[in-house]
Formats: sequence, C-alpha cells, structure tokens
Amino acid sequence: MPVDKLYLVLGGARSGKSRHAESLVEARPPPWRYIATAEPLDEEMRRRIAAHKARRGSGWHTVEAPLALASAIDECAGGTPVLVDCLTLWLSNLMLNGHRVDEAVNGLLAALGRRHGPTVLVSSEVGSGIVPENALARDFRDAAGSLHAEVAAHAEHVHFMVAGIPTIVKGTG
Repeated sequence: MPVDKLYLVLGGARSGKSRHAESLVEARPPPWRYIATAEPLDEEMRRRIAAHKARRGSGWHTVEAPLALASAIDECAGGTPVLVDCLTLWLSNLMLNGHRVDEAVNGLLAALGRRHGPTVLVSSEVGSGIVPENALARDFRDAAGSLHAEVAAHAEHVHFMVAGIPTIVKGTG
C-alpha cells in the first residue's frame, strides 16, 4: 500500500479522537485536508460541526463527503495530509441511504491504497457496549466492527482513545 502513513484513531464518544487525529495531521506542514462525513441534519449536529471547524486553523481545507468518501480521498493531491472524520458517520450515511456497504468499503480501501501521503481516519468504537435492541442497530454495530478490522489491517498505526489519552494498539506514536 503506497500510503506514507495510515492511522486509524478509534474511541468512544467524547474520547478525544478528533483532537488527537488533528494533532497527528498538524505534525506535518500545511495545507491539510479535512474530509467531513457528517451531515448537518439538525441543530445539535450543526453546532457540533461548527465547533469542529472553529478549532481548526487556516491551514485546513474542508471537503464534505457524506457518501462519496473514496472519491474525496482520490481528489487529495500528492502528499497532502488528510484527516477523515468519521468513518462511522460515513457508514451510517451509507446504510440509511441504501448503499452497498461492502462495495463502498472496497472503494475506500482502494482509494487509501492509491494515496501518497499521510492519512488519518477517525471512527467511533461502537461494539464494546451492550447488544443493541433492534436489527438496524445490530447491523450497524457489526458493519462498524468489520470496517474497523479491515481498515486496521491496512493501517500502519492504530490508536485507541481512552479518556483523552491515546493508547497505541498497532505501530508507534
């Protein structure tokens, strides 16, 4: 895989995933590309998106890709450092819009394989809690677990965030 460095940053809600991922990207010279998968469907999500944008400086260029993540990654030129936030929101968008998850994941992995620059992927760990009570939530949990395993197999570095502290699962810091 030609990626210079591929990081997967996993963690629960409010674990510090995004801030840690931003610090990994900002360790390289700008410009930096931020690929956002969230959709501002309600006021609470609009506030979350605004807070994320507000803490990033002028070196960041944001691309919104709620569904076409592989294409957005392909459009990042040369060695530009890229941060994708977040894979589980992207997965949710795919599932709720009736897309073939397996095809989209294969497309993502292919796009990552074509990258020639550092790439940091953020995703929420959703499989460590109780078994969800409905089929859609169980399908999502299972799909997220499979997605994480596939991406982690290709990643040089996997970090798991616990209470704002990165735990190295694979690779180095």
